This record gives sequence, structure tokens and C-alpha cells, in this order.
Amino acid sequence: MTDYKSISLSGRKKDVSERDMTFMEKLYLPAIMKGMGITLRHFFRPKATIQYPEQKREFSPVFRGRHILMRDENGAERCTACGLCALSCPAEAITMTSAEREKGEENLYREEKYASTYEINMLRCIFCGLCEEACPKEAIFLTQDMAPADYRREGFIYGKEKLVMKIEDPKK
Repeated sequence: MTDYKSISLSGRKKDVSERDMTFMEKLYLPAIMKGMGITLRHFFRPKATIQYPEQKREFSPVFRGRHILMRDENGAERCTACGLCALSCPAEAITMTSAEREKGEENLYREEKYASTYEINMLRCIFCGLCEEACPKEAIFLTQDMAPADYRREGFIYGKEKLVMKIEDPKK
């Protein structure tokens, strides 16, 4: 058995002793049996894995998922491009450009001004919900849906085609 002093990164000295292994420790049988015991214990526990397409995971009622731009009762977009959602976003994930409503577009947009482009970079978004709270027209909401995965970076930049609420067909 050898005793010596070791100096750690913090500069403190620590007494360290090097002892010889016993015969059982050299065989590693107690360590192997202990590992097998842990494996068998976990083998008979209920599984935590969810079979995703068939089973859906239950989320908290306050879960914030995918964004959606709402429409009013007449089907017009609620967003007036005021920019408060973009200003309140701590991750600076929201960008928009505004435009003036043309003649004949009264049924598409509620106000004179509307967001001609509205994009959310989902790679930057932290799903904090501040955009939802800042909107005076209640145009943007975070739903209970998961944001879908994609293989390309461009797939995570959601434009109006992915964000605006779909109009339901009254025939169905």
C-alpha cells in the first residue's frame, strides 16, 4: 500500500492511498452481479417509451406549441402588422413587412394595414408566449400542437402559408 499526496486543480492537497485489490475484486464478479441486478430490476418495470404514431403523449394544459395566425368570424386575417409581437420577442424570431390594403381585399384583411409577409424562425423561437400576450388584436396564438420536424433549415422558417388559420369548408 502506497500513500502519497495529490494536488487538485483548485490547489488543495488531498491524501490519496493506493490499496491492493482483493481476490474477489480482481475477478469482477461482485461488480458483474451488481450490474445484472440493476438490469433485471429495470427489465420488469413498466416501460417509459411511447409508441409515437399510435400513442400520443399527454401535455400540460399550459403547453405552448406551434404558432397560428387567427382569422376573425368573417374569415379575414386579424393581424394589422403593428409589430408588437416582433418587438416583444426576446429571441427576435418574428419578422414582418406591412402593406396597405387594396380595393377588393376588404374580405381578406380587417384593417387598412396588414402583414404582407409574416415569418417566424422556429429555430430561434423559445416558445415563451410573449408574442401572444403583446398582440392587441388577438391575432397570434400558440396551439397545443407540436411543431413538426424538418431536415432543412428553410423548413423551420414559417411564413403565412403555414401560420394563417385554414378556412373551414362549410360543405364538409
